[in-house]
Amino acid sequence: MKLLVIEDEVKLAEYLRKGLTESGYVVDLAHDGIDGLHLAMEGGYDLLVLDSMLPGIDGLTLLAALRKSKQTPVLMLTARVHVDDRVRGLQGGADDYLTKPFAFSELTARIQVLLRRAAPAQASAEPTVYRVGDLEVDLLRRKATRAGQRLDLTAKEFNLLALMLRRQGEVLSRTELAAQVWDMNYDSETNVVEVAIRRLRNKLDAPFERVLLHTVRGMGYVLEDRRP
Repeated sequence: MKLLVIEDEVKLAEYLRKGLTESGYVVDLAHDGIDGLHLAMEGGYDLLVLDSMLPGIDGLTLLAALRKSKQTPVLMLTARVHVDDRVRGLQGGADDYLTKPFAFSELTARIQVLLRRAAPAQASAEPTVYRVGDLEVDLLRRKATRAGQRLDLTAKEFNLLALMLRRQGEVLSRTELAAQVWDMNYDSETNVVEVAIRRLRNKLDAPFERVLLHTVRGMGYVLEDRRP
């Protein structure tokens, strides 16, 4: 899942990016309303975390512009405690409100609720449960099982597996994996992709008879069930 955090408090924004990334999300940041609106319109995000008070364009104005063409779920953050402020945000198109200061656990819980709520509307465009052979992965519950056994995956391992499931049967290069999962340009001097693939294989394939994650020499990796 890809999130956009629009927050002008730099320390808070970085804290949110770090925590949400560790929770398994791909996170982009914007520190003002102008950049935030541009990214929100062009970036293909699953959810926005939007501060109500921003330089350039304030949160409510940004939300109004967004709602003219997109229904991306929006969780608004505000330092204002008055009910009227929250009501204006909800009437303006926000899906939920969280008042600063807040517990990070509550933020992630609210994000999960909004993503689950949005899932039925997105179901026709993309499934949320994938199966390859005896592997089953539920993207919303972030749960992976193989032959009925739960796979204990880290956030990055799960994101890597989810990407390969969405593109099953397609060879993905190291460059594309690095860009999609780590949001970085692939450097041949680093082995971050290879290490992650090796760790994923140890959990996904090593305990089972049939291999699902294959290396295509000189090209990359592919997830598929190669039945004889």
